[in-house]
Amino acid sequence: MELATTSPSQTKMPERFTIRRFIPRQVRRWGRGWLMARDLADGLTWPRSPRDYMGQGTSPTDPEPPGGLERYYDANMEGPGIWKWRQYFELYRRHLEKFVGRSPHLLEVGIYSGGSLGMWRDYFGPGSQIYGLDIEPSTRCYEGPDTRIFIGDQGDRGFWERFRREVPTLDIAIDDGGHAPHQQRITLEEILPHLRPGGVFICEDIHGDTNQFGAYAAGLVQNLNAMAARTHPDGVQAGVVSDATPFQEAIHSIHFYPFALVIEKNASPVKSLVAAKHGTSWQPFGMEPKGVGTATSLRPTEG
Repeated sequence: MELATTSPSQTKMPERFTIRRFIPRQVRRWGRGWLMARDLADGLTWPRSPRDYMGQGTSPTDPEPPGGLERYYDANMEGPGIWKWRQYFELYRRHLEKFVGRSPHLLEVGIYSGGSLGMWRDYFGPGSQIYGLDIEPSTRCYEGPDTRIFIGDQGDRGFWERFRREVPTLDIAIDDGGHAPHQQRITLEEILPHLRPGGVFICEDIHGDTNQFGAYAAGLVQNLNAMAARTHPDGVQAGVVSDATPFQEAIHSIHFYPFALVIEKNASPVKSLVAAKHGTSWQPFGMEPKGVGTATSLRPTEG
């Protein structure tokens, strides 16, 4: 984590999947929604005590398993420095634990003092391949047997084209680099489609409630909600089907945390989203989904 801004696959996604094609209109819409959401948030009373959460979610006091990232971080009092916001360790555990012991290929943008490269190597175990990227040439000193260092500008699309040729396999990408919105946007656009199925993209240090990259990322969320519903091939009584868009085919979920964004890719392409009906007795109302797009009426002819 740096607070100052620096200067600006074996399995690939189909060519039709690019992030940029999904953004401009959604960002404009989100901008209006953001103003309303901020006003709403300012007027709400949020729970202040852990007891108010009724035990939901992951408590920051939950014990971490031996060998965890936070344990490594707390023990790293000497040697190469690690600088992370404490709340990031919960999201690391939630989204990256599935890669432990599976020899993932990880890229971290922003090497700084090199300590986190060793942290990732220790966490994921033998066979993991770590790539570090920084604009500062002196960070080459952190290169090692399972760690390769690239010197380049994360805001340069030409650099990313060369990087993808040299690193055809990537499972995890963590952007802890320059933190400028244009750098974060270009990194996401160039690397997210390059991640293998099931891959995870993390962008850290999205600071400020008017952050341009935060607005950009929020604009992506609406693409998960796109729907052009039609009746199920087995008939209206069987339910509803919505053919997946290229975005839904590739992206499993988008998560926001304080100062951070996580995007997870589907482990395999999703071709359709299905709402199957189970049961035999139905009320005669409320059977037509909202925003069904090209679907015809889905109301059954009999209960």
